[in-house]
Amino acid sequence: MDCKYQLILKNDSKNSYDYVMAVLIKVCHHELLQAEQCAIITHNNGQCDVFSGDLDTILEKENVLKELGLIVEKEKVCV
Repeated sequence: MDCKYQLILKNDSKNSYDYVMAVLIKVCHHELLQAEQCAIITHNNGQCDVFSGDLDTILEKENVLKELGLIVEKEKVCV
């Protein structure tokens, strides 16, 4: 069974679209359009998968995103 990890961004009422987009671009290396789409999906659906990778990378990104005030959680996905 092949497993990977995802970071799920949760909606919050304190961070602006622009701030969330800037953080996703800086930390997750999103392009502007991808960051904008993730911010909109998170706002409309309550959450969005914003990054996938190995556990060590996910833990690093999770810590940075949380330090920057975003609400994220990691999820293990096996296929």
